[in-house]
Amino acid sequence: MAKAWKAWSRWFLLAAASFALLTFGFVVALDPFGMRVHAGQAARPIMDINQRYMYPQLVRSGAFDAAVVGTSTMRLIDPRALSRDLGGHFANLAMNAATPWEQTQTAHLFREHTAAPRWLIWGLDANWCEPDATDPAKRLTPRPVPAWFSREVRWFDWLKLMNLTNLEIAGRLFAHRIGFEPERIRGDGYEVFTPPEWSYDLARARGHIYMGNGGDPLDLTPLPTVPVPAAESAAWRFPALEWLDGALGAYPPTTRLILVMPPSHVAAFPREGSVAGQRYGACKAAIAAVAKRRGATMVDYAHHSPVTTQDANYWDALHFRLPIAQRVEAELVEIAKGGAPRPDGAARVLR
Repeated sequence: MAKAWKAWSRWFLLAAASFALLTFGFVVALDPFGMRVHAGQAARPIMDINQRYMYPQLVRSGAFDAAVVGTSTMRLIDPRALSRDLGGHFANLAMNAATPWEQTQTAHLFREHTAAPRWLIWGLDANWCEPDATDPAKRLTPRPVPAWFSREVRWFDWLKLMNLTNLEIAGRLFAHRIGFEPERIRGDGYEVFTPPEWSYDLARARGHIYMGNGGDPLDLTPLPTVPVPAAESAAWRFPALEWLDGALGAYPPTTRLILVMPPSHVAAFPREGSVAGQRYGACKAAIAAVAKRRGATMVDYAHHSPVTTQDANYWDALHFRLPIAQRVEAELVEIAKGGAPRPDGAARVLR
C-alpha cells in the first residue's frame, strides 16, 4: 500500500510540475504584456481591461513619439486626431484614477524610451493640488503598476507572471490571435470607455453629477471672494508639483509641452470664491509657474464656463461626453499651432 501511495504521489507531482511548466510556457510564448517588446518591435494587442499593465509595452515599442498622459478625464482625447492635425504619432497613455506619482512614472518611461519626443500633452486633475498627494499611501491605487513593468525586464521577472489573471490574459490574446476575440483597447491606447452616446439620459446623468446632494442640482455660481488670512494662504502646499516640474525638466527643449486642466462639471471643483476655491486657484497659479519655467503651454478648462456648467455635457461630475472631447481635441490643436481658443472663454491659455 505504501509503495502504491509513493508511486501515485510521484506521478501526481510530475503531472503538476508538467502542467505548471506548460502553463508558464504558454504565458511566456504569448507574452500578453509585451515584456519582450523593445524599440522596433510591435506591441502586443491590448487585451487586459487595466491600462496600467498594458501601456508600458506601447512606450517600449518606440512606435510613438507623442503622448497624452493623465487620468480618465483625458482618455477620450483621440490620439489619431492629434496625430493627423499636429504631426507625430500619438499614444493615449492616460489611466483611470491615475495618481500623480503614476502619471509621473508614465511621463518618465515615455521620455526614457523615446529618442526624440515631439509632443507631451499632460492632463492635470485636482488631485495634483492635494496637500498629501506625495504621501506613500497615495502613490498607488488598489490596482498598482508593478515597478518592473517600467524598467528593463530581467529573467526573474517572468516568474512573477505565474498567476491565474495572467493566464487569463494570455488566453484572451490567444483567442484574439486565432480570430475569436476582438482587441480590448486600440493599439494606440485609445478607448471610448463611456457608455454609447445613444444611451445618454440627462436625468440619470444629473443623478450622478449631484450625487452628493441626492441628485438635486446645486447653486454653483461663483461666490464673492472673501480674502483669506495671509497666515492661512502662506501655509498652502502643493508638493506633487515638484514631481511635475522634475518630469517636464527631463524633456529636451524640442519637445512641445502642453499642460491641460481638463473640463469637468463645476460640481467637481471647489466653488469659486470659497476658501477651497481660492486654494485651488493658488494651485493653478503654481502650475502656471511650472509651465512657464519649462516652456510649456497651459490650457485651463477647470473653471466656471459654458462648458463646465452644462449638465448635458457630462456623464457624471468628472467625465465629459464625446462632443466635448472632440471640442477639446480641436481646440488643443488650434492652440498648439499658435491660434486662439474659442471665444466663449471655456479655455484659458497661458503660453
